[in-house]
Amino acid sequence: MSAETGIENISTILVIGAGTMGRQIAMTAALGGFATIIQDISADGLAAARTELEGWAASRVAKGKLEQAKATAALEALGYSTDLDSVATKADFIIEAATERLDIKTQIFEKLGVLAPAHAILATNSSTLGSSKVAEVTGRPAQVCNMHFFNPALVMKCVEVVRHETTSDATVETTMELARRLGKEPVLINREVPGFIANRLMGAIQREALFLAEEGIASIEDIDTTARTALGHPMGPFALMDLVGLDVIDFIAQATHAETGAVEDAPNERIAALVAEGKLGRKSGAGFYDYKG
Repeated sequence: MSAETGIENISTILVIGAGTMGRQIAMTAALGGFATIIQDISADGLAAARTELEGWAASRVAKGKLEQAKATAALEALGYSTDLDSVATKADFIIEAATERLDIKTQIFEKLGVLAPAHAILATNSSTLGSSKVAEVTGRPAQVCNMHFFNPALVMKCVEVVRHETTSDATVETTMELARRLGKEPVLINREVPGFIANRLMGAIQREALFLAEEGIASIEDIDTTARTALGHPMGPFALMDLVGLDVIDFIAQATHAETGAVEDAPNERIAALVAEGKLGRKSGAGFYDYKG
């Protein structure tokens, strides 16, 4: 008999990592009516997450976009802890959103395999690392998958659910249904592939945009304008890369190239040069565009 849980048995969600993604995923879960715990090794990180989420909720209420009662209930549903050992034992569904390093993720999942209840599903929010890389160390590989949210997780509707070779149908069905209950529109990826769907599509557009600019065929501004006015994209590829962070774009390219070895997946030299200069996009004040004006 399977120890796996269905959606009806999920009441407590644990999110590991209090960074930008982790805190927003946790708030999304709390707004969805689930008791939610954010765990991080940094007490300061947890305090920053609490302050930001309380401010976000207050702002949404003030703008009339969130009912006060729902905001209060969600904030009350959130718990914060630096102690993974104690909170992992209480979780029915765990979403890891820690640093994008395989060694750290492996340590976390190995620990979760021991600590989490037998029925708990263990998901990683990784956008680059397939869950097969950490599944075996849990001792329950059938209950492991990717559940990849997009930034900002409180806004973006897409969630990529990625199964590896031994992920069970029950795990997939429960993860997809959980995403729906969080107000998302999940998509299922049946086989691990570097970059999943969104990053592969985005990468193809970015590569072509960079080629057009580097060949002097059109300016960055005009390429972005074309993407907006001809293709209906909310922003052009260069503006989007600046928003995501050029360091993140470069990291994704490095990780994808390490997996595939394909020439077309190699990191872009222009992006790498901008990163080396500290020009990371909006968050640093400059990238392809200047945001300091």
